[in-house]
Amino acid sequence: MKVVIADDHAIVRSGFSMILNFQDDIEVIGAAADGIEAYAMVAKHRPDILIMDLSMPPGESGLIATGKIKEDYPNTKILILTMHDDEEYLFHVLKNGASGYVLKSAPDEELLLAIRTIYQGGTYIHPKMATSLVREFFKKDKTVHTEDPFELLSKRELEILPLIAKGYGNKEIAEKLFISVKTVEAHKSKIMEKLNLASRPELVEYALRKKLLDF
Repeated sequence: MKVVIADDHAIVRSGFSMILNFQDDIEVIGAAADGIEAYAMVAKHRPDILIMDLSMPPGESGLIATGKIKEDYPNTKILILTMHDDEEYLFHVLKNGASGYVLKSAPDEELLLAIRTIYQGGTYIHPKMATSLVREFFKKDKTVHTEDPFELLSKRELEILPLIAKGYGNKEIAEKLFISVKTVEAHKSKIMEKLNLASRPELVEYALRKKLLDF
């Protein structure tokens, strides 16, 4: 199995590389410090599996990168490795195409099991999170589904929302994403409309509540 590791901490990348390269059936062929580098590594090496952290400030987050990579390179399976035992993170990464979700506090054996499981076409979810997922599934099945406005945001809007919340101006966002200022303004208006927000402070509060600023 060819594996790429994406994490913003060099010591974490080195540690996981040592664990994985010690296995007879796994080889780490690349490493990345954020979502943009992860995308580039997948484009270059086409690994079987990408192990990716969710929070990689100040670069692109794992959540956003997951959606982009699965859309362009569907054969690479993505395993999310994170400290967040939050079911909202779990739902969003699975929706964006991840095949597994493991906590960084898990033992090495669980990480190896997750890698081998998703390589064989399965889905691996940390047992504690799997319980939450099943509970949420039955809860939604028994109640009328109300769509979360957050789910209505496009991938580009998911990129722009945290940048606005962090205080970047339209011109700065445009330069970061290589788009025009008018395009940023249009996306900003759509974000405010979809989320029913009236001001930047409300947007910042919303971003904090959704943990987008952790990214």
